[in-house]
Amino acid sequence: MHIYSIKTAGHAHLDAARAVMLDTVYRDFGTGYVPRWHGDIIDPVSAYLLPARHTLLVALDPDDGDVVATGALDSRGPAHPPNPRHLAERYPSGETAQLRRVYVRPGHRRRGLARRLVEELLAFAEADGGYRSVYLHTDPAVPGAEAFWRSIGKVVHDEREDPGGGNGVVHFEIPMGR
Repeated sequence: MHIYSIKTAGHAHLDAARAVMLDTVYRDFGTGYVPRWHGDIIDPVSAYLLPARHTLLVALDPDDGDVVATGALDSRGPAHPPNPRHLAERYPSGETAQLRRVYVRPGHRRRGLARRLVEELLAFAEADGGYRSVYLHTDPAVPGAEAFWRSIGKVVHDEREDPGGGNGVVHFEIPMGR
């Protein structure tokens, strides 16, 4: 059994963390890098390391120290557009901890890494003291993503039920203080 270590990302982890994230958007999402959606992947320092209320975590393989998973949190609520207006109003920036980039390399999945990353991110949000909710959205086409998030959060909006299917994204809230 692998015992992964979870750490706050430092500059030494950034290239490997960026590789995990980019591999995920190309392989699992099939979109590739889209600047308006993925700018934080290219510049994680500005997105996660510098702002005091933001963080980027990495999971390290105990055998070789490679970064095999990532998880991030920031204080930006969902923007409208592309997200529905009622979600942008319900989860305003500054009061909302948004989970982002919870990605695990395929060879390391099904080992509890994503759940551990989320627990650490929730602890970070709670310690901040200024967040009143935790929000995220996911692409249900990614294998296992929707079931994972349903196991720890509640659906607050499923765009597949919108006229025309919206962007096909499912939006979740995760209770704080779980």
